[in-house]
Amino acid sequence: MAAPLAPFAWTALRFGAMAATAYYVSRRTSAKPKHVWRETALDDVNDGLEVTTDRSEGEANTHSAARFRRTVRVGNGPGIEIDFAALGRVRFRRVE
Repeated sequence: MAAPLAPFAWTALRFGAMAATAYYVSRRTSAKPKHVWRETALDDVNDGLEVTTDRSEGEANTHSAARFRRTVRVGNGPGIEIDFAALGRVRFRRVE
């Protein structure tokens, strides 16, 4: 009895296309230098979530900052530090 190979072939084709795309993109990109002022701004963010709002004449701003920092260890060996920091701003301004 013959096994239907069409579903397996379609899945292999999709995975192959994804792998080829990932390989192509990884070869086309180059390492960029770090911007020290950006790194400093993200390092200065406090742990947790902070949202501030400012309303002035004709303009409303909302600024937010978030930081999540954890160390993950498996057993007694070395660990990995996860540091996620983000800054955001939403601005609405009346334009005439």
